[in-house]
Amino acid sequence: MKKHYTIMAIMLLLLITACSAPRFNLFSNAQEPLKEFTLEGTGTDKILLIPINGIISDSPKKGVISSSPSIVEQVVSQLHKAEKNGDIKAVLFKIDSPGGSITASDMLYHEIMLFKERTKAKIVFSMTDLATSGAYYIALPADSIIAHPTTITGSVGVIFLQPKVTGLMDKIGLVVDVKKFGRYKDMGSPLRNNTEEEQKLMQQSVDVFGERFRNLVQKHRQMGKQSLDEVATARVFLADEALKIGLVDKIGYLRDAVQETKTIANLAENARVVMFRREEAADINYYNSGAVASAAWNISVINLELPEVINFRTGFYYFWPGAITSRE
Repeated sequence: MKKHYTIMAIMLLLLITACSAPRFNLFSNAQEPLKEFTLEGTGTDKILLIPINGIISDSPKKGVISSSPSIVEQVVSQLHKAEKNGDIKAVLFKIDSPGGSITASDMLYHEIMLFKERTKAKIVFSMTDLATSGAYYIALPADSIIAHPTTITGSVGVIFLQPKVTGLMDKIGLVVDVKKFGRYKDMGSPLRNNTEEEQKLMQQSVDVFGERFRNLVQKHRQMGKQSLDEVATARVFLADEALKIGLVDKIGYLRDAVQETKTIANLAENARVVMFRREEAADINYYNSGAVASAAWNISVINLELPEVINFRTGFYYFWPGAITSRE
């Protein structure tokens, strides 16, 4: 019995000290500036290739020994740099993402729209494995959307994720006493179940965000009512289905997307395709794009971070939940 108490005491001590545990910085946190690298071509006009991989978030990615800028920060920093370069006539986004938070998705949508308006550059999205929900949302400003033959896209909808611990609290006999000012102050609390009235209020918010997504799809894709109603069921579509219903414009590979970008931007065949990276790669090409964001290296004595796909806060998401079980 004493042994059990000792183990529990140690675990409690670790939890209490987790937030203030020492972190050992092995390298400087300062980021290297973005540098331009040519993938192919010799011309003056340029196409900028921007990769977007993983869950769309405006929070930095934190690991046991390193952290890196959020996807929003990565993309916006590249757009800002591109805006200062008059030779960049088009941006080609290579995206593989199940979506993310509604705010982060809307931030990127807005930044891409602003970039397009200010520079008059052409925008093309090349979907690879996944481009669902928020990932499709940010592709809406594109002049052309190209799906890989095996792409899964769609999931035009909203999901509200809210962890609950009421069952666990009942089992361990834990009770939390809440004093509040305002009837709905603790609405959405993980410590209790929502009332019927609170459920209705939550659903109203979900509906508002869902209508926003649906209306933007209609604005940019100009679908007929039957197709839009099918899309608004929030189901996912394979590439052929997405093309037929009007979610994408073409099916092809990344090099096909490069050619399409040259065509719609009226660029010569020798137009350069460039990337912004912080580190040079030994064999830079369309697919080794992992060094766009530099990492700040920190070793934490204690790290309680969950894997990215399940590390959700309570909130509203443009996200396809099927990705939780189908991806890392």
